[in-house]
Parts: sequence; structure tokens; C-alpha cells
Amino acid sequence: MNRSSACGVGTELVSLGRGSSLGLGTSIKITPVGRKVRVLGPRLGFEEDMAFAIESPCFKQGGLIPERHTCDGEDVSPALRWHDVPLGTKGFALICDDPDAPFGTWVHWVVYSIPPTATELKEALPKHEIVEGGIRQGRNSWNRTGYSGPCPPAKMSHRYFFRVYALDTDIILGPESGKKELEKVMKTHVLAQAVTMGVYSRK
Repeated sequence: MNRSSACGVGTELVSLGRGSSLGLGTSIKITPVGRKVRVLGPRLGFEEDMAFAIESPCFKQGGLIPERHTCDGEDVSPALRWHDVPLGTKGFALICDDPDAPFGTWVHWVVYSIPPTATELKEALPKHEIVEGGIRQGRNSWNRTGYSGPCPPAKMSHRYFFRVYALDTDIILGPESGKKELEKVMKTHVLAQAVTMGVYSRK
């Protein structure tokens, strides 16, 4: 499905697929049942309508992330929006990381305490620990608060995954927490996740 957007780019919607991993050391198995899916994992046996998906109006799924959202540009976060939230969602968290970094996965963005009524993160979210709506941002691999965009080595193309997690509780972490702390706390609270991915390379 394509949609017009504030960033002027058509987008594709990506839903969680079979055999997906939560990225928390725990795998989930998804079995279609008509328009429903059954999720088996740390939280067993719930079944509901679900097509939880995330998209960015700034880049297509698998497409090039605009320079504006990288270290070569203004380095502002892209807009993201999601839909078809699972029943029982009490909040969201989001992680953006780069698994192609030369020294292991590099974390670019950690966001949590996103209200259950939220359906998007606006472009250029301020780089503060607490922003509008009580949303909190953790530390990334540069030890900075908020978003730091793609900045791969020259002439190398990297993938950047934006994962949003629907949670059955609101997550509160201590100051200067990062991906590791977030994953530990939310491990048994993930109802579903959705992911979109963009790529970027430097000259």
C-alpha cells in the first residue's frame, strides 16, 4: 500500500512476519488464523486481530534514508507512524539500530514511555530525555540522548532498523538508560513488534 506523506515520499507498510525475533533473545512463532495471528513466546496463547505495522513518510521500506536524517545532514529523526495496535497495549517503545556496524550492532535511538494513544513520532524529535507527551529518550551508542542518525564508514551501505514494540505496561527507566536496560525491562511485556528498515551509504 502506498501513501502520500509530509516528507513527499510514498511508503510501504511492513508487518511482523513468520518466525520473527523480538530482538531480545526470545523468538516468537506466528501462525495465521484467518485474519488473526497466534503469538507463542514468553506470553503464551493469546490470539487477536493483528496487522501491527510501522512506516516512515520520509523513506520507503528498504529505501534510502534522506541525508537530512543522517550525520551528513541535519541529523534529525525521521517521522514514524504505526497502526493496528494489539489489544491490551499500555505503551510503546522504539529502538533504531545498525547491525552492519564494524564493531557490532550500533544503537542510534532508544525511545520509551510512549503513550498507548500515540500513533506516531513526529519528525525532528528534540534531543532531550523527556519530550512532549512524557515520551522519554535513552542513550545511544555515542552516549548521546535522543536520535543520532546513520553515519557509516565511507563507501559502505548499512541497514537501519526501526522497531516499535507494543507493550502491556508503561516502561520507566533510570536516567541515561539505553537499549540494554530497555530490553531487559520490557522482555516479558512485548505484545507485538513492527519493523521498517532504511539504508544509507556515504561517498
